[in-house]
Amino acid sequence: MKKGVLLGIIMMMVFALIGCGQASSDQASGGDVQKVVVATDAAFAPFEYMEKGEIVGFDIDFLDAVMAEAGLEYDLKNIGWDPLFAAVQGKEVDMAISGITINDKRKQTYDFSVPYFQSTHMILVPEGSDIKNANDLIGKKVGVQNGTTGQAAVEKLLGEENENIKKFENNVVAIMELLNGGVDAVVTDNTVVNEYLKNNPDKNLVGIEDPTNFESEFYGLMFPKGSELKEKLDAGIKTVIENGTYAEIYKEWFGSEPNVDVLLEQQ
Repeated sequence: MKKGVLLGIIMMMVFALIGCGQASSDQASGGDVQKVVVATDAAFAPFEYMEKGEIVGFDIDFLDAVMAEAGLEYDLKNIGWDPLFAAVQGKEVDMAISGITINDKRKQTYDFSVPYFQSTHMILVPEGSDIKNANDLIGKKVGVQNGTTGQAAVEKLLGEENENIKKFENNVVAIMELLNGGVDAVVTDNTVVNEYLKNNPDKNLVGIEDPTNFESEFYGLMFPKGSELKEKLDAGIKTVIENGTYAEIYKEWFGSEPNVDVLLEQQ
C-alpha cells in the first residue's frame, strides 16, 4: 500500500476517535480552563494499559505528576500506536505518551521532551529455545510491534525486507503468536518482557538480555514541531525527577530504584 493512502486511512481513524475538526485543546466544563489533549496506546503494560475500563500504568502516574508541576489539566485518549503518530503530526492532539523512544528519525517530524525513562530491548522465547542472544535470531521467525524501535533493532540484524520478521499491531498480539508457535521469539522493551514474565510464570517463557546488540534508548513525551508545551513540560519533568516524585512512582511500578543521574545527564 502506498504511504499516502496508508496515512490517509490512519488519519480517518484518528478523526473518528478524537473528533474531526476538533481543536487540539478541549475546554473544561466551566469553559475557562483549557485541557491538553494527550494520545496514547494503552496496550503497553506496565507503561499504559486498560484496567477496569481505565488507562493505568507508569506513564500515566508520571504524566499526572508532570502535568501537576506544570499547572496543566489534560484529557487522555487511547487511539492506538500508528494513529497517535498521525494525530500528533496533524496537530489533532497536543502531545503523546506511550513509551515512545526518542531517535533521530522521529526528531525530523516531531519535537520531544527531555528523556524520562531509560530502556533497552530483550528477547522473549520459550523455555528450552536454542536462541541465546540476538545473533541467534538469524534464520528464525521474530515477532515485533509494527513501527517500533524493536522492529528497527530486528531489521538491523536480519535486514529490512526479511520475511521472517513478523509485524503485529501490539506486543500483546505478538506474544500470543509466540505462545501459539507462530514465531520463535518476540523482541520488545525490557520492562515489557520482565512485566510479562512476572505476571505469567505459567507460560514457560524466558527473557534474554543482549547489551552487545541492543543499545540503551530513552523515552520522551512527543509533540508536534514547534509546540509551546515542550518548555513547560521539560521543566515539570526535571522537577519531578529532582524532588523524588519520579523515584517513588518508579519504585511503585518496578520495585527498584531508578538511575535518575543518567536521566539528568540527558537534560
